[in-house]
Amino acid sequence: MLNALSLGAGLSWASGLRLYLTVLLVGVFDRLNIVHLPDSLAALASPWVIGAAAFLAAVEFFADRIPAFDSLWDAVHTFIRIPAGALLAAGALGHADPALMTVAALAGGTLAGSAHLTKAGTRALINLSPEPLSNWIASSTEDVLVCIGLALAFFAPVVLLASMVGFLLFAGWALPRLWRGVQGGFRGMASHMSSRLGSFGGKRD
Repeated sequence: MLNALSLGAGLSWASGLRLYLTVLLVGVFDRLNIVHLPDSLAALASPWVIGAAAFLAAVEFFADRIPAFDSLWDAVHTFIRIPAGALLAAGALGHADPALMTVAALAGGTLAGSAHLTKAGTRALINLSPEPLSNWIASSTEDVLVCIGLALAFFAPVVLLASMVGFLLFAGWALPRLWRGVQGGFRGMASHMSSRLGSFGGKRD
């Protein structure tokens, strides 16, 4: 049960950051017998699923590094990453009691949503800066975090579960601040644009 909980938490959290990379890595590791997935997640090791995940992971690799477009990508994936995280968390329990799987799905959706919203909010703040290198640094950091999280989920379940508790506490503290920062940044941009347009109109007069 500890391994199943760790797997569900790791998959759901990682899917909130990089769904396609998560599915790709887990599927490949299962095919190589590095890890063993429960039967309920055996489809992730299908060559078709691995191929689709590899293609989408490659697309996301570049989309996530383009300033502004990455925020649009995140907005669309709000409706993909969170449900996928819930499904992966439920599937990690195998053929458990339906009530327990429902609880796992809710917890997985919460983890995936927290990871996704923290990522999206951080990216929105980064995009307020004209410096483009920060997008590449942030994206590469997220890739590394996904790999570390999945490794802990499979090989150090206690560490992973403790990390997830810490992450939820951090997300609860950070998300309101990220939201206020994004709102303030956009208000500042709107005010700057308004003043620029006003000065341009004054010059024409």
